[in-house]
Amino acid sequence: MSELNSQISIAVSKGRIVLEALPLLVRAGLSPTEDMETSRKLLIETADPNVKLIVVRSEDVPTYVRLGGADFGIVGKDMLLELENDEFYELLDLGLSRCRLVLAEKVDSNSCESLRNGRKRRVATKYVNTVRKYFAGKGIHVEVMKLTGSMELAPLCGIADRIVDLAQTGNTLKSNGLVEVETISDISARLVANKASMRLKEKLMKKIVRQIKDAL
Repeated sequence: MSELNSQISIAVSKGRIVLEALPLLVRAGLSPTEDMETSRKLLIETADPNVKLIVVRSEDVPTYVRLGGADFGIVGKDMLLELENDEFYELLDLGLSRCRLVLAEKVDSNSCESLRNGRKRRVATKYVNTVRKYFAGKGIHVEVMKLTGSMELAPLCGIADRIVDLAQTGNTLKSNGLVEVETISDISARLVANKASMRLKEKLMKKIVRQIKDAL
């Protein structure tokens, strides 16, 4: 096997997902050689000399995998829902970082009735494609406004009627006077793989998948 085909990279992001994934990586024989919380390195070796971790933003994990910058990626299902391509394989539900993608509004909002009556309302979210597909599937016309953070403020400041965002306990929504209307999707971390890598590095890729699957 050539040196190129004997090296495997896994794209991960700092934060909740990678911290919850660390015990899994350790059990799979892929423990990082650096402290993932404090290291400034973006390429981190693991206990397996053939496997390294690539540290990127969570939003960029699918891009690195899709374009071949990484062979595998560990990423939330919310990021995958935003994509409209089949350029990588979704292999395993790792069962980590569980939460929900929810539709929420102000407690005293009347937007539910307005939406049913066909009035075009504004929904704030970072998941623009997912929200458009969700409402299109219901035959409801909405204006989707992209925000990247502090989503709960949008209805409070009057710039949106509803929001779509991740929720784990729902306490942040309640603290800001919002109520969940509907769960759009259950979310957890997934293992994805580059299609070309699965073909060109088949034996080693399948070995890594087996190790991770056995460690679950």
